[in-house]
Amino acid sequence: MKKNNAPVTRRNIMGHLKTITKHRHLVMQGCFRVGLYRQGLLHDLSKYSPVEFMVGARYWQGNRSPNNAEREDKGYSEAWLHHKGRNRHHFEYWVDYNLRGEMGENPVIPVRMPGRYVVEMLMDRIAASKVYAGENYDDSFPLRYFEQGTKVMQFMHPDTAALLHKLLKMLAEEGEEQTFAYVRRHLHK
Repeated sequence: MKKNNAPVTRRNIMGHLKTITKHRHLVMQGCFRVGLYRQGLLHDLSKYSPVEFMVGARYWQGNRSPNNAEREDKGYSEAWLHHKGRNRHHFEYWVDYNLRGEMGENPVIPVRMPGRYVVEMLMDRIAASKVYAGENYDDSFPLRYFEQGTKVMQFMHPDTAALLHKLLKMLAEEGEEQTFAYVRRHLHK
């Protein structure tokens, strides 16, 4: 794999800053609407750390995650490894050693996520879809993206995957108002 040593341009820095800030604000709005104020305020702050921000600026394209571009270039994403280890709304954070022999012989297993982090993950997926789809966004985008990633579901706890799928399906079929009302009544605590 080659490594992208291209200089980070002002355009990329500003574009990446605008993208991640817009994303954070959308997640914050969603979290506030369901009563997750602290999570909304703290969401994705690690994206402004040098290890994540500079890589994001170097690989920024504006229409998809720069982590995927870094992954394509280097074979892994250093920014993503840093990010997922610090942000509990990513199911990849919730993986641990398998000392009980559960789920076959796999040495690591997914752990069920607390509901409030599943809700933040929902808001994260909605916001990312809105940012990258732009004017083409509709409430079915996050569900379609989730269903395209079925290969990674083996790393998500089945209960977490089922809850996220239920919420994304509700969003696609009933919209934000109904889905957020359900979350406020049943999940945010």
